[in-house]
Amino acid sequence: LPISTPQFTRHPASLSTTRATMTDSRLVPETAFTQHRRQQLVVVSSYTRFDNLAHGPRGTEAKKSLYTFWMDTSDGQMVLLSVVEDECMNPAFSRFHPRKNVLYTCTESVAEHGEIDTWGVCPKTGLLKRLGTYNAGGTSTCYITLDKACANMLVVNYWNATIGVFGLDKDTGVVTGLRSLFDPNEGRPMKARHDRHVNHSNNDSSAQEERQADPHSHAVILDPFFGRIAYVPDLGMDLIRQFRYDAEAGNLAAAGTVSSGPPGRKALGPRYIEFHPTLPICYVVNELASDVSVFEFDREAAEELISGGSEKAAQAKPTLRLVQSVRTIPDAFPGEMNTCGRLAVHSSGSFVLVSNRGHDSITVFRVHQEAPNQGLLSVATTQHTRGATPRHFQFDGSGQWLITANQDSDSIGVFRFN
Repeated sequence: LPISTPQFTRHPASLSTTRATMTDSRLVPETAFTQHRRQQLVVVSSYTRFDNLAHGPRGTEAKKSLYTFWMDTSDGQMVLLSVVEDECMNPAFSRFHPRKNVLYTCTESVAEHGEIDTWGVCPKTGLLKRLGTYNAGGTSTCYITLDKACANMLVVNYWNATIGVFGLDKDTGVVTGLRSLFDPNEGRPMKARHDRHVNHSNNDSSAQEERQADPHSHAVILDPFFGRIAYVPDLGMDLIRQFRYDAEAGNLAAAGTVSSGPPGRKALGPRYIEFHPTLPICYVVNELASDVSVFEFDREAAEELISGGSEKAAQAKPTLRLVQSVRTIPDAFPGEMNTCGRLAVHSSGSFVLVSNRGHDSITVFRVHQEAPNQGLLSVATTQHTRGATPRHFQFDGSGQWLITANQDSDSIGVFRFN
């Protein structure tokens, strides 16, 4: 059920949530008030410029880039606390440090290198204070992942497809430097031009052809079992890149690829990948095809890849095996009018959710728990987001509130999730 749709922020791009009280000596102590109200912080990032984006947003350019809200998890209401006054262009993706009062954002532009900003977070006021900025080493920076030890940050640049590994200061969490950069294009110039390109929000055959003329890395995650294998969906090449990750050396060794969908299919456009919290299963959302691919994780192949070292990574077996493909929008809705946005697995492991930009909905899939269909999906429901182009959505810490960022209607929506 929709609870509220605040209009405080213009052109939301992504959402990050964190508890207002966390296990850190610098944080405000938990009080009876915070226990009763169960409050937490929600940071909404917004696009401030449209002319340097790969996609062509509608709506209003934001005057400010980052907005911090309190969320009261007893009723889902959100209250605006602070707005960042510092200049920060198009912070398209954000992620909280799991153990510090630190938020990371990355900026998006096809014309210039992205920046990784580190922000200190005040749990009392929600105020964000910039602690550092570092060059992302590529254009249209769009995704951030921290390794298990929070020693390194893995970053993806969508436009030129590069994947960087950056060191982190163990005390402050600030980005300290670029340790390695993987280029799937191997230095070749891109066919698409940053100053003349198709609108990446379009999804007809001609737009798909240009969008898939070059590699376009879109996300990076580490396997949850060992934390040693990195997976990168390549929207341009219809595949998932597999890497052996060496945290100590700070680099990625290419270890083969896996198609993001059934054999013979084209214009899939893999965007995001997430693992199930307990099952050896991961889910990939294909942006262009409006479907989700379900993969089984091969633990034995993964152990062989890790033990073989970086020198043998190129000969590694695939660690993912496709077991299902399921559509995210009704069959009657034209595929060229939709592109998928975010994919998330609920913390309970019972549901997988995908946002549909065009159909303007969240599709909820039920995760089957019993063999032989364990981890497979079936549609449970589809909910309109009460706004246009849900680029991103996020669960609060309790898992009972779903917050959607409706890019083209300049709004966020809060939904009760049962």
